[in-house]
Amino acid sequence: MTFAQASLLVLLIAMLGIFLLDRVRMEIVAIAGLLAGYALGLYPVDEVFAGFSNPVVITVIEILLVVQVLAKTRLLDQLSSRLAGARLSNTAVVAFLSGVTGFISIFINNIGAFSIALPVTLRVSDLTRFPKRQFVMPLSFAALLGGTVSLIGTPANLLVSNALAKHTGSGFRLFDFAYVGLPVAIAGIILTAWLAPRLFPAAEETVDDPLPVPRRRVLAEWHIPATSPLVGANLSDLPDRFQLQPHALIRDDKFVFAARKASVIAERDTLLAEADDIVFDELSAANALRTLRSSGWPEADTTRVEAVVMPESTLVGSRLHSLEVFTSRKVAVVGLAKRSPRVEGRFHDQQLAIGDILILEGRPEAITDALDECECLALASPQPHAAATGSWQPFAIFAAGILAMAVGLLSPVIALSCVVLVMALCNYINIRQAMADLNWPIIIMLAAMIPIGSAVATTGTGEMIATALSTILPVSSPLVGLAVILFLAMVLTPFVNNATVAIILSPIALEFATLGHHRPEAYLIAVAAGASLDFLTPFGHHNNTLAMGVGDYRFADFLRAGGPLTVLSYFSALLLIYVVWL
Repeated sequence: MTFAQASLLVLLIAMLGIFLLDRVRMEIVAIAGLLAGYALGLYPVDEVFAGFSNPVVITVIEILLVVQVLAKTRLLDQLSSRLAGARLSNTAVVAFLSGVTGFISIFINNIGAFSIALPVTLRVSDLTRFPKRQFVMPLSFAALLGGTVSLIGTPANLLVSNALAKHTGSGFRLFDFAYVGLPVAIAGIILTAWLAPRLFPAAEETVDDPLPVPRRRVLAEWHIPATSPLVGANLSDLPDRFQLQPHALIRDDKFVFAARKASVIAERDTLLAEADDIVFDELSAANALRTLRSSGWPEADTTRVEAVVMPESTLVGSRLHSLEVFTSRKVAVVGLAKRSPRVEGRFHDQQLAIGDILILEGRPEAITDALDECECLALASPQPHAAATGSWQPFAIFAAGILAMAVGLLSPVIALSCVVLVMALCNYINIRQAMADLNWPIIIMLAAMIPIGSAVATTGTGEMIATALSTILPVSSPLVGLAVILFLAMVLTPFVNNATVAIILSPIALEFATLGHHRPEAYLIAVAAGASLDFLTPFGHHNNTLAMGVGDYRFADFLRAGGPLTVLSYFSALLLIYVVWL
């Protein structure tokens, strides 16, 4: 083992470990690793920032720009009322919505497909009175499955195509992934649609369930009026008597520091507490609690909206007291459903993370403007924004670009450039604003990881790993080699993003193909498929993180629903790759 190989392995292991801890922003980790690789001599100076001009990165940026336009068209909103009126079964509705989401995800990125379909799905849940827990997780899984069907469905596919082009001179075509991805997606959506109503039944069907369906837990600060039944109660009594979990008692704007059994609630105190959303509604209706935060508008002019913090949101990492985007529009944050169980300080001191849900109060148009600016997704939408459109033209422009790619007339990067240009000329997108709203952490991470992934091949590290594995397993056998690569990708992707998995494993997959004298396409398809089949955890992919917050799932719910889907996807993908590509 050379110094370069040893240092690269140490660097990759260290980066994967830091990615897994999720304590440092991923773009910071990627840039630090990029510079560390240069300091270790893994690549020359002219390749350090070559990833930022890589066609894969440019294509991802173009897709994200197109998603911004398509997400504002609201064309899919018409589906909610029609679907609710069709009186279909739970399974049929889940299957239909998941199928639509999977189809959208074939042509745009996973998060974009999930974001477009989620408000429609929640509206259908409200109209049909089917539990939203039956819809949200299948929607997330369908978006991941749909991304495996086409070249532009996920960055992992673009990356393995780029690796193939460097290795053979020609990358994958637009729908080369569909031979494996489409059957796996169809089977996965059918399985998930069948499982969801059975794993997450309606509340009235789970009376004897030892693990009842949880309601959303909301954190909020409340004023204690003189007539409140909470006056005179100890903090330790609140969980049993009122189903409230107290976090702090504030009196005269100062914390009351005492044991919970000795902390007695008095009138005009402020209580920071967490409870099921329905508990707060009931206590507020009984005048036991009063909200402290007001939007400043007459009550008749205001509405309440729930909004989820998206991965690209500018609010990630911010504290509630610093949200100028809301205060400038007189929009009040009256509650917060946190993913993290940690509660420190007062309500306005809470720090926001991806998947947190804000409960906002204000004028509908003010809320819509604020959410558009900070890139949060409304779950219970106010009135449509004036700038939103139901026009079919953006879809037609995008479809023309897809057609140009499919027939080989234009490469993906050029075709999508033309799509963005035409949309800009037709005033569907403001390039300057749209570029500012991009999910730059993902883009920076992707660009920074590309030189590190290239070093796996140029330093011979991929060959070394493949050779070492060949002494343990008969990887020269095509079925064994594919099984190992697919397994490695599926094991890694719950802990690091799928782009990183594709970058690291592509050189190793190519070495496996060389050792066995097999088609490299088969092994790279296995990398791409495994990197996208992430169903076991809520933190492996942003879609699952968002689904956990919106659908009020537990960690075990992903294991129950994702476990069977993972097994089905693994063996069906392995069989299809072996039959089609070898």
